[in-house]
Amino acid sequence: MTTDISAIFEALTLFSIKNLIMILVGGVLIYLAIKKEFEPVLLLPIGFGAILANLPLTGITDAANGGFLGVLYQAGIKTELFPLLIFIGIGAMTDFGPLLENPKMALLGAAGQIGIFGTLLLALNLGFNLNEAASIGIIGAIDGPTAIYVSSRLAPHLLGAIAVTAYSYMSLVPIIQPPVMRLLTTENERKVKMPYTEKPVSKTVKILFPILVTIVISLLSPKASPLIATLMFGNLMRESGVVERLSKSAQNEIANVTTIFLGLTVGSTMAGESFIQSDTLLILGMGLLAFVLDTMGGVLVGKLMYILSGKKFNPLIGAAGISAFPMSARIVQKVGQEYDLDNFLLMHAMGANTAGQLGSVVAGGVVLMLLSGSF
Repeated sequence: MTTDISAIFEALTLFSIKNLIMILVGGVLIYLAIKKEFEPVLLLPIGFGAILANLPLTGITDAANGGFLGVLYQAGIKTELFPLLIFIGIGAMTDFGPLLENPKMALLGAAGQIGIFGTLLLALNLGFNLNEAASIGIIGAIDGPTAIYVSSRLAPHLLGAIAVTAYSYMSLVPIIQPPVMRLLTTENERKVKMPYTEKPVSKTVKILFPILVTIVISLLSPKASPLIATLMFGNLMRESGVVERLSKSAQNEIANVTTIFLGLTVGSTMAGESFIQSDTLLILGMGLLAFVLDTMGGVLVGKLMYILSGKKFNPLIGAAGISAFPMSARIVQKVGQEYDLDNFLLMHAMGANTAGQLGSVVAGGVVLMLLSGSF
């Protein structure tokens, strides 16, 4: 009995105000996941993981003593396994048909990554070292697994803040993007109609696409190979049509189980002593900036395509050049129909959105390649 009382007293002694704040933060994330449905599949486990990480003496994050969250971190984050498994699922869910039907959308996917490099430069000017700045910049990929993959290699101590920022802003796509889209376009531009004429893409092309993309990108940017290879392998399973059971497993069982482990593990990095710092607020602010810059980059390139096409291209589609798939494409459709109910931009936007998915992976690989001598 005396031992139990001593343990309780020790736990209370070690429980700090920072732990309490982070438990409240975890509660807020859970609230946003349940009440507001903001990225619930990630924010719910991240929030619960944050609560667990701030309970003293549980040993739950101590891998050396068998703490299960610590073991998961070593097995899935440090080895980069969890983000890669997620990418297999994403690839199996993604239809690159709209992009293959309209390859010029790849330009918007590239433009939608401009926030990565703009934010990286800002982070350097604010005093972060190069690896930290690159990890913060990758929030601009608007792709949670890519952000986790890159930051776990370059700046693991910032993983929690970066992951929470990335997923939080992904959930806020409907709030963040429309004002930027309206600011940069005129009403006439928003009303441009782009009738969708399906251009059949053969099964052979759809099968060759993931294979060739993997080979080309792996040769040009070897550091991107794990990211692009897992994404494309998932897509190959989808398009082959002969492993439907494996494709569905990648989309469901594997993706779901990995998402649970990934969320809990990311949450476990949010211990009060390491998370509550001025840097965390800066990361939140720069993450928002990265998102805005990405949207601006896509829309501005869309405006250029509007001019070059003789005013036949709707620049709103540029906003879908980010990797928030398929939310951003739906926002383009929604904003377009606010000005003309008969304007259907969704399939065009899906092409830009899938290009953004590829662009974010390539950008993550480029960042790792450029910093290969730094870690």
